[in-house]
This record gives sequence, structure tokens and C-alpha cells, in this order.
Amino acid sequence: MQYTTLGTTALTVSRLGLGLAALGRPGYINLNHAADLDHNYAVDAMQAHTHQVLDAAWDVGIRYFDAARSYGLAERFLGTWLRQHQHPPADVTIGSKWGYTYTADWQVQADKHEIKVHSLAVLQCQWHESTAELAPYLRLYQIHSATLESGVLDNQAVLGELARLKQAGLAIGLSVSGEQQAAVIERALHVTIDGVR
Repeated sequence: MQYTTLGTTALTVSRLGLGLAALGRPGYINLNHAADLDHNYAVDAMQAHTHQVLDAAWDVGIRYFDAARSYGLAERFLGTWLRQHQHPPADVTIGSKWGYTYTADWQVQADKHEIKVHSLAVLQCQWHESTAELAPYLRLYQIHSATLESGVLDNQAVLGELARLKQAGLAIGLSVSGEQQAAVIERALHVTIDGVR
């Protein structure tokens, strides 16, 4: 496996990473998701399955793992795996995302699986939840699917809190989705708090 530095951060990541979106919740948009899980959506079974996938990823050298609050129990599954294996935090880079809340209550056929809100209250709540599951491993925290319409890149309270987390040593980033992704990235590149990007 090849390794590189992540952008302008000091984080070392494997060139391939593993995202846990389809591993942390029973209903996801992947083809053959149910068959892969053998239609067994019990939390213990899904955690064991996730741990098997994480073991396989580790064995081939993957050292970057991505989760999000909206990925069901992905952060919990990842956190228990990291602690069971006692991987030193310096040997792995963990990223997670905030802004979507998982709402499907472990139901595959739920009407709505997640709700997006990019507010200060959601950031603070989800940061607390993410660190409860992933500390001391969490090193990258990202706005989940930032858009111009959400206003998150103009929300001074949110940006101030992210700046505080960055000053405490956390790498801050974002993911984009939907229309105008280039415009969102361009806007994000020009965000400053107290003159600092």
C-alpha cells in the first residue's frame, strides 16, 4: 500500500481508504447490500461483519477509515474495532463527518433515513457523539455534503466552532454532493476566521 499526506494537513493516509457508510446501517443504497449481510440486520451481526471488513482492509495496508454520524452505528463499530485491536492512534487516520442525523431507527424500509442540518447545535452535539465513539483516534472532522444552499460556509457560529476545533489540533474539511460542487469547493477555499483559513 502507498501512503501520502492528506492535502495541507500533517495526516498520513493510505492512498486507498475504507468508508463505512454501507457497513454501519442496515439500509443503504448499495446493490446487493442485503445479500452481502445475508439479510441479518442484528446489531451484533453487523458489527461482526464490519470488523471482518476492517480486518481485511488493515491486512492490505489501509490506514484511512471514514465514518459519519449518519452512517448508523459506523462510528461505534469502528471505535470498538480500534480499541479491541489496540492500534496506536498514530498508526491510523480516522475521519468522520457531521451534519446529517441518522433517523431510520435501524429499519431498512424507513421513510427517511437521514436529515441534513448544518447548524451550530448539530455540530456541537455530533462532535460530542463522534468523540465519545472515536477518541483518541478521530483526527479529521468534515462538514457532510456542504452545499451553498445550506449556508454552512457563511454561518459564522459554525465556522467559529470549526476554527476552535482546528486550533485544538483537529484537521477540518468538507465533503460535497449535488449540484454546484465546484462552486462549494471554491467558496470553502476562501473561508477565513480571524484572517486564518
